[in-house]
Amino acid sequence: MKKKFIFFLALFVIITIVLSYVAINYKKIVLFSKYLEPSTKYETIEVEDVYYAEDFNIETIKSHYDADNDGIDDYSDIVEGARIDAKNMPKYVSNYYQGGYPPDDEGVCADLFWRAFKNAGYNIKDLVDEDISKNISLYPRVEGKPDPNIDFRRVANLTIYLKRNHQSLTIDLSKIEEWQPGDIVVFSNDRENHIAIVSDKRNEKGIPYIIHNAGQPNREEDGLEFYNEYAWPIVAHYRWTDYGI
Repeated sequence: MKKKFIFFLALFVIITIVLSYVAINYKKIVLFSKYLEPSTKYETIEVEDVYYAEDFNIETIKSHYDADNDGIDDYSDIVEGARIDAKNMPKYVSNYYQGGYPPDDEGVCADLFWRAFKNAGYNIKDLVDEDISKNISLYPRVEGKPDPNIDFRRVANLTIYLKRNHQSLTIDLSKIEEWQPGDIVVFSNDRENHIAIVSDKRNEKGIPYIIHNAGQPNREEDGLEFYNEYAWPIVAHYRWTDYGI
């Protein structure tokens, strides 16, 4: 009898804990699942009002360099490159590839990142590999053994590279004028890291859209606030330093 009582008491405690967790996190769970899964509500995001910097009397910062000599400044090229990958909708696949690069129809958030910069004339793989080779102790994710097949596709490594070589900026979303097209935003929680490119589009509050690959249906979206609150807090914001190649 005593064993049955202990069993049912333990079961009651477990159920209470589970229900309490669900009650506390219900909003987060429901909203996040809706945001990542196609739905009628989700599909309406594309037709919502879209704003731009000039709507908020914000000057758009342009790069002084045009690394690929196509007549378009680097920052605009980065946004264009991110948008091209977003429109291609590569399947979200996280694999290890000999040679480093996944097929064009596959990729993760870091692949959208390097593809965006490739469109501007920069080889992220070479730049990151070189920085790691010269400063390996500063890259703990490498664990002392550089692997060019994967190092440049790990957000932890990209974050260190960007922090060391480029401009760190605010993560305060209320300072809307400091978020510019082509900027890079890094998110992180206890389980994973994520990276995105800042779009030239903005919402009604002036907060910019992001272009990224989390496997979601809409790769360019008004998600900076949402993901910061419900998925991955923003931990860094960078701007590619003007140095050309």
